[in-house]
Amino acid sequence: MSLFSYLLRRLVGFVAVMIGVSIITFALSHIVPADPAAVALGDHATEAQINDFHVKYGLNKPVPEQYWIYVTGLLRGDLGISLRTRRPVAADLHDFFPATFELSLTALLLSILIGVPSGVLSATARNHLPDHVVRVLSLIGGSVPIFWLGLILIGFFYGRLGWLPSGSRIDRFIPPPPTITGLYTVDSLLTGNAQAFWSSVKHLILPALALGYFSTAIIARMMRSSMLEVLSQPYVLVARAKGLSQGKVVWRHAARNALIPTVTTIGVTFGSLLSGAVLTETIFSWPGLGTYATSSAISLDFPAVMGVTLLAALVYTITNLIVDVGYHWLDPRIRHG
Repeated sequence: MSLFSYLLRRLVGFVAVMIGVSIITFALSHIVPADPAAVALGDHATEAQINDFHVKYGLNKPVPEQYWIYVTGLLRGDLGISLRTRRPVAADLHDFFPATFELSLTALLLSILIGVPSGVLSATARNHLPDHVVRVLSLIGGSVPIFWLGLILIGFFYGRLGWLPSGSRIDRFIPPPPTITGLYTVDSLLTGNAQAFWSSVKHLILPALALGYFSTAIIARMMRSSMLEVLSQPYVLVARAKGLSQGKVVWRHAARNALIPTVTTIGVTFGSLLSGAVLTETIFSWPGLGTYATSSAISLDFPAVMGVTLLAALVYTITNLIVDVGYHWLDPRIRHG
């Protein structure tokens, strides 16, 4: 199967997923037994004000017609108007999503850079000290709640040692870099602002560690399990019999094949990082999509909640597509099968 035909099939599935998500989120927003007009206008709103609100936002129309208006707006890139901020939801997502994406991507990179080598080390040193250490740390990482770990990191590295800041994206006395990508670390590098870069990096460390520890544990355990299976395969035994060094056997022959199931875990992990960012952003005062989604849900801001859900589904689906392309590169059987 060629890569083009493979991507075409995945694109059809992507469209179907997005249509399904839009239907489910729209239906759930209308099942909730609450009137967003009463929440947005307050307890002292008159009946006339509530009716005007319904007319203004189309809430007085039949549900199928509301959905049709919503879908046609989506095709134009219009996600509606936030009932809480009174701004276009697309503009709100444009402002808040880069912070969450930067945090989640940093946590994922840390998870991969730490988890994959840890899993390889644990498998190659099976039942020895490095293996026991990695397994214990992985068990802890899979059990510790994010909010508890975040508070511990703040108390130790900020409260006790004073090495790292406790929250926000950049120091208050340093102006943010000009917006190019929305990622402070990238934008500060592109504009040559070293002071903003190092400040944004320092602010990223603690929330990324708190968010990524669970993912690191999952990736390390999956990589260890895959490596143990691969290291017992005949082709690895043949490579060792040929006199290849341990490093070449492990990294050139075993690790690449062990990465195939691990890549799936990494893709699923990125989706969980986006959802886990809600707690992390709250603890570290990180102005991202999680904070925006929480505030919108509390205020019954249905257009904003649906916009966040669609964006999360979009990112998750694209991540799965990247994982599938990674399969195509890692496993020749997929390229030629």
